[in-house]
Amino acid sequence: MKKWKIDRIISIATLVTSVIALLLVLKKPQPVAQPLPAAAAAEKAQSFQDKIQELDRPKEPGETPAEVRISSDEVSAAIAQAAGALAAPSAGGLASSLSTPDATVGAGQPDVKDYQVSFDGDVAHGQFLTQIGGKDVWVTLSGHLGSKDGYATFDPTEFKVGDLNIPVSLVNDALQKKLLEQHDRLKLPDNVGGIKVENGELVMTQR
Repeated sequence: MKKWKIDRIISIATLVTSVIALLLVLKKPQPVAQPLPAAAAAEKAQSFQDKIQELDRPKEPGETPAEVRISSDEVSAAIAQAAGALAAPSAGGLASSLSTPDATVGAGQPDVKDYQVSFDGDVAHGQFLTQIGGKDVWVTLSGHLGSKDGYATFDPTEFKVGDLNIPVSLVNDALQKKLLEQHDRLKLPDNVGGIKVENGELVMTQR
């Protein structure tokens, strides 16, 4: 009888834990950024374009490469503007299926409905709304953005599905594999020599 009670308690505890985990997965997390009003978004998108064009300016002999600093609002507005005519960014492909942590960043291109971007210190935060098992689920990914040999790199520091934290060690291999599959889409523009996040801004250096 005692053993049965212990087994029963374990079974109930396991069920409760599973339910809590499911609720956390379906729960909308704290947003990493707030949406901008249409007029402000258009202004930020134009500011993004103006700064990018600075990198096209020819360098004089001996001149230091130009460097532009772009806010997360400008990046978000530019992404939103581009999404009107283009498919969602490849970063959305990091959110796939939820059957296992590896599968969360596994094969396939999910339908990304919404995304937010923010920068905090030297960390970039991305949040994507996708469908998993017929349910809308938010995936949050944070980490260090950089570049190597003309391509963007990403070193994750946090991974969440809904409001549920998943250890980065469980998903990093799958994430890096996904980034490798998307390698061509991570190539930096010809006029960009390097990128990083610094002091809450995206820093792009002229090639």
